[in-house]
Amino acid sequence: VFGRQPGATFLYGQALFDTALVTAVIHVTGGAESDFASLYILVIAVSAVLLPLTSSLLLTLLVAIAYTADIVWGHPFQLSPSIFLQIGVFLGVALTTGWLGSRVRVVGAEREVLREEVDRLRLEASDILRNIRSGIVTVDAQGLIVYANPAAQIILGLTGEQLVGQPVADAISPRSPVLGGAIAVTLRGGPRLSRAEATVTVDGRATTVGFSTTALDGLGGATAIFTDISQQKRLEELLLRTQRLEAVAELSASLAHEIKNPLASIRSSVEQLSRSARTNDDERFLAQLVLRESDRLSRLLTEFLDFSGVRVTVCRAVDLGQVAAGAVEVVRKHPDCPADLDITVTGEGGEVQGDEDLLHRVVVNLVLNAVQASHDGEARVSIEVRSALPGDLPPGIGLERPVIMRVVDNGPGIPEEIRERIFDPFVSGRVGGSGLGLAIVQRAVMAHRGLVFVDSEPGRGTAFTLLFPGDSPAEAAA
Repeated sequence: VFGRQPGATFLYGQALFDTALVTAVIHVTGGAESDFASLYILVIAVSAVLLPLTSSLLLTLLVAIAYTADIVWGHPFQLSPSIFLQIGVFLGVALTTGWLGSRVRVVGAEREVLREEVDRLRLEASDILRNIRSGIVTVDAQGLIVYANPAAQIILGLTGEQLVGQPVADAISPRSPVLGGAIAVTLRGGPRLSRAEATVTVDGRATTVGFSTTALDGLGGATAIFTDISQQKRLEELLLRTQRLEAVAELSASLAHEIKNPLASIRSSVEQLSRSARTNDDERFLAQLVLRESDRLSRLLTEFLDFSGVRVTVCRAVDLGQVAAGAVEVVRKHPDCPADLDITVTGEGGEVQGDEDLLHRVVVNLVLNAVQASHDGEARVSIEVRSALPGDLPPGIGLERPVIMRVVDNGPGIPEEIRERIFDPFVSGRVGGSGLGLAIVQRAVMAHRGLVFVDSEPGRGTAFTLLFPGDSPAEAAA
């Protein structure tokens, strides 16, 4: 009636009431001769199921006393051995039903504990799947997606409603044919893939994912687990690029030293020949050409030596904000810098341990490249220096108190054909450039145990991101 689970008080009261009611019915219908004596068995059985075994035995004792008392005082001429047999039946029913009831309660309690444990495990698993950074997609035997965790939705650029219930070929394959095909192959009983790679394209932006697929034995489905490894791929490329730069630096130093001295001798000899009285105008013209090209080669060799000689010679606390401000003043005086150039420096808290001259050179190179790449008449360059946030660091990178510097321009962007090789020596997007400026930046940043990344889209400018380990108070005091 009230929609509530009855408590122990209610059950005890109900048992006593039922006992009194049945006793009254038996009394008025003939006592031991009454056809309603069996109602006691019903009361005892129900109480044995709902109450503990000891309570049901006490109730049985109460029933026996009430039944016997009614026969003794209400109908004394009916007292016979069959009465005691009847009481024995009551006791047997109470014991048997009570034992069965206790087992039912134990099984029910175990089932409740098991249900709670299953619910807990389900919640924990659901929490893990929601917060794991890897995407997980489960497909049933018909090829329909039955589950996609939030990470999978983010990587694929689709909501849960757009994934769950949809065929793999319609939801995943258009964005990643390799991943969708691998799931379909595994679903058909093909080989399970491990540590494979695929490209996911969302709104024109490609992301590299590493994935594994597995079949759900006995269920006829398949599961794919995939992770965005774009940053890891960039770090691998950065490591390979660093190794190539070191090799080129050693070669450049050797070649520069081997060529510079003979070149100086050639230049000196040609200069003397051009001053000879027997030299005619054509010979002087050719001599000037040789001198001019010799000077150009000498400058190029000097850049080679600068590239190979990138080293941290003095290490002390350096404020990157002040370095950026000083670099801006140098760039403003450069002939390529327009008078109306808009350069801004923002941020604070950018103190690192390093070589101030080398860091100054890094910032000058980046800002000058940005100025030279910016649109004429509306050139705009911004420099931001601050303490890095957790989301600024690529996965797997550990830098203590990281400091970030970003140099952003509004130029035409880096051409796609050289974007992946922009830090390689002798690769330049500007006519007349030596292609060593960004290679020097890369080596200088690496010498400070830092990282440098570039993001560029055609027509939307370029952003260089530098990450350095920050300076600690103890290091600064030292």
